[in-house]
Amino acid sequence: MRLPAIPARLCATAGAAALIAVPLAGQAVAATASAPTVTQDRLTPTSMTAGVATTAGLTVHAKSCFTAKTLGVGVRDKAGDNLDFPGSASNVRICPAGVSITTGSRTLPAGSYTEFGFWQDTAGAWHNLASHTLTVAPAATTKPTAPATPTPTPTPTPSAPATPPATATSGSPVAGQKLIWSDDFSSPIAWGSTWVGDTTTSFQYGNHNPNDNKLDWLDPSAVSVANGVATFTATPSTHVLENGKTAWNTGLLTTEGSTQGFQVKTGEYVETRVQLPTAAGAWPALWTWKNGNGEIDSFEYHPDNPNLLELTNHVNPAQDYYTDANAIAPGKWVTIGTYYGANSVSWYVNGTKVYSDGTGVGANWSAYLILSLSVSAGEYHPAPTGSAPITFAADYVRVYG
Repeated sequence: MRLPAIPARLCATAGAAALIAVPLAGQAVAATASAPTVTQDRLTPTSMTAGVATTAGLTVHAKSCFTAKTLGVGVRDKAGDNLDFPGSASNVRICPAGVSITTGSRTLPAGSYTEFGFWQDTAGAWHNLASHTLTVAPAATTKPTAPATPTPTPTPTPSAPATPPATATSGSPVAGQKLIWSDDFSSPIAWGSTWVGDTTTSFQYGNHNPNDNKLDWLDPSAVSVANGVATFTATPSTHVLENGKTAWNTGLLTTEGSTQGFQVKTGEYVETRVQLPTAAGAWPALWTWKNGNGEIDSFEYHPDNPNLLELTNHVNPAQDYYTDANAIAPGKWVTIGTYYGANSVSWYVNGTKVYSDGTGVGANWSAYLILSLSVSAGEYHPAPTGSAPITFAADYVRVYG
């Protein structure tokens, strides 16, 4: 999630927070003599409207049946950056009769793009299909009617999050595990002993990381605790990043560098309960990091993909764009858990397993925990549209083993 050298499909991640983890469909495709022949029969849309979330559709067939590791819809802008539709399908059986998929939704700025289907074979090679032009029209504008008496709009200020709704007692889905570490945010942040908030080795400059499409400038005062909830508040900063963009002060909690130095390891399960943010530019995540590696993203979220969580294993690359309009939406509280299996990492949403990657972290993996609110710089997801504070809330972080 956080290395600028790692490409992303929809965004960058928290040592990275965005849709990442696998090679880009737009990169050079490794040709293999044994690759099946896949024909693209349908590709939609051909047009969109800026700011309007839209899904893509793809229908393909093959001369004989085989299983593709991934099937999805790619988008490339004029600069060559990949802005793919989220929600690629995994382990898809492609036969002469054909198969169709519908992706998750996304928005794009006005302009002209190249759209194409792509698939990945079991050896990991990517294959791009026929492309066409995707035209994104500017959003329609309506001249507002001036009110009889203008009323000034007050400057918005962040408010404390509502107390999270009651929920059944959570716990590890793995039989026999018990709670081994937790912070329920029932008391002020234990800076220095449990958490560190002013630096992380996942950021190129320690307290900021502009090359990962982030406006972040870490500030421990951006994390506050009240009513058993930790609230992260991002606000415009006086700092200017190396790329000339104005930074935002924001919050990050990491166990790296704390006196306790807690690390999660293979065979353990981490769980958090969070209230997803609503504001453009918000980029919250729970993830791990150690020595320039070790990254497992329990989740990343962007309000412009309102019903989608990005679930990513960067250790042994695997990824899923999990979509659920009932459980995932701006302002909703959701419980997200990750089991760090040696041979397969599994993700849980509200107690239900939603994805297992089949790659795992290996027998000797360990890493520090990070819970953060990053601010998107606009390359893969919209940047903030104004100066109003951006907030994100967490009820707890718990580890079972």
